[in-house]
Amino acid sequence: MRLSDEKISHLTHVVLRGLLDKDIVRLLVEEGEIRKEMKRRIIKELRIAEDIDALVKKKILSYSRKIPEGSPEWEVLYQKFFNEEALKKGRI
Repeated sequence: MRLSDEKISHLTHVVLRGLLDKDIVRLLVEEGEIRKEMKRRIIKELRIAEDIDALVKKKILSYSRKIPEGSPEWEVLYQKFFNEEALKKGRI
């Protein structure tokens, strides 16, 4: 899933504001630094998810019998393989 730079920035503002408003966190550094780090980590996780997605799709395409994308069988395989790869990468 692709998110624009603006959407990621907005997401960091919303999340941080929610945490601060509910007194869940107290900042020891500037908000800007926190948002910058949040943004960096979100981008990193999205890239990992995109890599896993490409790997899983390639794996499904490698089957000798073609499985139509979006079919119930494809969805089950995709979820299974995605979870397996995410587990290998320590994301679950």
